[in-house]
Amino acid sequence: MVTLTIDGQEVEIEEGENLIAAANKANIDIPTLCYLEGVNEPAACRICVVEIEGEQNLQPACTYKVRDGLVVRSNTPEILDYRKTVLELLLSDHPFDCLTCAANLNCELQALADQFGVRQVSYQGKKNEYPVDDLSPSLVREPSKCIMCRRCITVCSKVQEVHIYDVLERGFPTVAGPAFNDSYLDTPCITCGQCILVCPTGALHGRDNKEEAWHALKDPDKHVVIQTAPAIRVTIGELFGMETGSLVTGKLVAALKRLGFDKVFDDCFGADVVVMEEGHELMERLESDQDLPQFTSCCPAWVKFCESFYPELIPNLSSCKSPQQVFGALIKTYYAQEAGIDPEDIFSVSVMPCVAKKYEAARPEMNDSGQDRDVDLNLTTRELAEMIKEAGLDLTTLEDEEYDEPMGYASGAGVIFGSTGGVCEATLRTVYEKLTGKELDKIELKEVRGKDFKEGEVELGDGRTIKAAVARGTGNARRLIHRLQTGERDYDFVEVMACPNGGCVGGGGQPVYAGYDNWTKMGDAYVSRAEGLFTADRDKEHRKAHENPFVKRLYEKFLGQPHGERSQKLLHTGYVDRKLYTYQEQAEEKKEE
Repeated sequence: MVTLTIDGQEVEIEEGENLIAAANKANIDIPTLCYLEGVNEPAACRICVVEIEGEQNLQPACTYKVRDGLVVRSNTPEILDYRKTVLELLLSDHPFDCLTCAANLNCELQALADQFGVRQVSYQGKKNEYPVDDLSPSLVREPSKCIMCRRCITVCSKVQEVHIYDVLERGFPTVAGPAFNDSYLDTPCITCGQCILVCPTGALHGRDNKEEAWHALKDPDKHVVIQTAPAIRVTIGELFGMETGSLVTGKLVAALKRLGFDKVFDDCFGADVVVMEEGHELMERLESDQDLPQFTSCCPAWVKFCESFYPELIPNLSSCKSPQQVFGALIKTYYAQEAGIDPEDIFSVSVMPCVAKKYEAARPEMNDSGQDRDVDLNLTTRELAEMIKEAGLDLTTLEDEEYDEPMGYASGAGVIFGSTGGVCEATLRTVYEKLTGKELDKIELKEVRGKDFKEGEVELGDGRTIKAAVARGTGNARRLIHRLQTGERDYDFVEVMACPNGGCVGGGGQPVYAGYDNWTKMGDAYVSRAEGLFTADRDKEHRKAHENPFVKRLYEKFLGQPHGERSQKLLHTGYVDRKLYTYQEQAEEKKEE
């Protein structure tokens, strides 16, 4: 431990920490626009500079390491003037479209300009103007709003290990973006949206589909149905001032019915069906001992990561679609048949915690219901909250209502899909009982819950064991795959969720926390949100997918056997090799030519 003085206050802190951490201990706020606690320390924005006794120049607090006896001043008139000047310089090359910006009222640059009383910009001149990249179905990039904080670069390269972004150009036109400032469509971007969660301005945001939703709701000829993902029930409340992780299932349903949706269904029902399909697929692979381990395919960002970087593992991906797409296919077939509605009159909407689901719904493989797209429109948690507010509704005051039948009831297994490890745990609950004919004594498989990388085993008896592993974030997925490829580990069943902060509960469509500590806040939020889902699981009458009476009825009346002929047609798919050539491969091809 070392002792230093900041603005006259003595602070004791562990050696090796930076000055921002020390200031926090003394409840002193040092502003910054580039620093991301625990992830990004480029000292790029220069907003966090402080005065240190004995140092000739102002120093960035985000990278300056504490030492014993330091005397630091963070709020002298000189420092405040310096920060204001830096802000004005940033604003001089920034679009003034705050009222229509996706980050309005949740923008770190806007908040600091207000904090420092910037009411006019003294510096005038040329501004960088870049075209907007809105070709992706998931993400929109507005380079003119980039302030070169480098957060997107760091999260994409160091956390997700996808490496889409880098520093482009030199001097005044410098910007962060994909190679050659090209579109996302020209890169192996997996559309996870983690860059959106850390962007301090509106330079990166999700595609907005609210107008299409309103248009469908206004169409008297459309029967508009909506499915809500598990994670929505423990996150949307945060956007209405409720505690992190608040479980608001009944209020969410009430809000959707007030908005005018004809039927409100629970995507956890789709998750239960995925357990049945993916579980039987796993049992078949275990019996044949082929294409093991089986990787889950519920996360579209992970699937695209696999297609782009590890196409050799495509045979190991479960052929079962995600709950969103399983549900979409059933809406326009099973539900249409049960309700006596022409599938062409059904408009199917999903609410997901994830911008990658927009990309997934648009994939050409996802149209097995014969109606162009199985899921017509995807909304994120943020978009749905905005729609609820537009309608003048306050989620916190609504009385609880129930999901509609026949696709509104789910088991606890379907609910925990929203947290990392949940897909693995839910599937193994069913697989164990189907293989052994016995009830699972220990229904909560906590070994596969938690951070980063987890592994566990389920003993089947007679010397049989299912070895399972769970990776959170594609960076951790790389390490897991490396262990498999080198023979260091041997698994039967592997779950990968692309989003590193708890899987779906920390998805790219979830609430954005502004501030340098937003990555830490996301990690803390994951714990509360996940606990909300596990609480909902424990409160369910049925906690295993194969016990869901409505799923049983689905198979009896419509699908037949799990992983059977009709299921294969509607609920399963294949994936595509998207690997880009490496320089080494190109060189080898030229030699062969």
